[in-house]
Amino acid sequence: MSPHTGGGRPTRRASSPKPRDRRRAPVPKGNGGTSGTKAQRIQREHVSDETIEAGRYRARRERNFELPRGVVEELRDAPDGKTAVMLERRLVNAAQAYERDRYKEALSAIKPVVDAVPDSAAARELYGLTLYRLDRWRHAAAELRRVHEMTGSFDQHPVIADCERAMGRIDRVHELWDELRKAGVDKAVLVEGRLVMAGALADSGDLEGAITLLQPAAKHRKHADVPVLREWYALADLYEIAGDLPRARELFARVATQAPDLLDAPERLRAIR
Repeated sequence: MSPHTGGGRPTRRASSPKPRDRRRAPVPKGNGGTSGTKAQRIQREHVSDETIEAGRYRARRERNFELPRGVVEELRDAPDGKTAVMLERRLVNAAQAYERDRYKEALSAIKPVVDAVPDSAAARELYGLTLYRLDRWRHAAAELRRVHEMTGSFDQHPVIADCERAMGRIDRVHELWDELRKAGVDKAVLVEGRLVMAGALADSGDLEGAITLLQPAAKHRKHADVPVLREWYALADLYEIAGDLPRARELFARVATQAPDLLDAPERLRAIR
């Protein structure tokens, strides 16, 4: 949003922790310090850093949700004013449904917007992310690639990579990770991509490679930010799988101490014998 733990979403497995409220990491600001896509600007204008998940379209639950002017201008490419107003309302409804994890409802709201204004990067990005949350990997990846082509933003590369991971396309995950790490993106986005790549390596049986990829983050810090906490958790998980329980305990303990309510590290720590 990580990109993601549990269930059918592969980054919600070994190498990507699932925050308890899934809205905790700083918002990435786009490729190379740019403002990112219009959908992400909706995110920034309506959500604080403490209440959203990195790289995920999240709108604050508020009664007076308003679209940024640039997004409204995109929607005004619709055939008439009445249609534009309807599309604005649909996009707001879709964003609010997505925020509440009502992804089927969000999909129903956003699909007509994409059909009516196919060049709206904001609408297409929310559409792609909604498809991702519904485990429709192939379609989600295609939509988010289109957003990348339209905007030049790499902010959703981790999600695209996660879709490729779900489809077993490990070589494609490698390619996307190489593109991302060379793109000069914000730390939160880079961490999300690294977690997906580590998860893909673990999926393929390369636990050593996955651990090596995340080990640079293992340095102890008294006040770790959320991306580092996520890397500690993922690395602890990999160490536990590899049978290195002392290191797993150490890292789970760090996360549990610094952010007991963010992840399930306290429970994981207690479960290690």
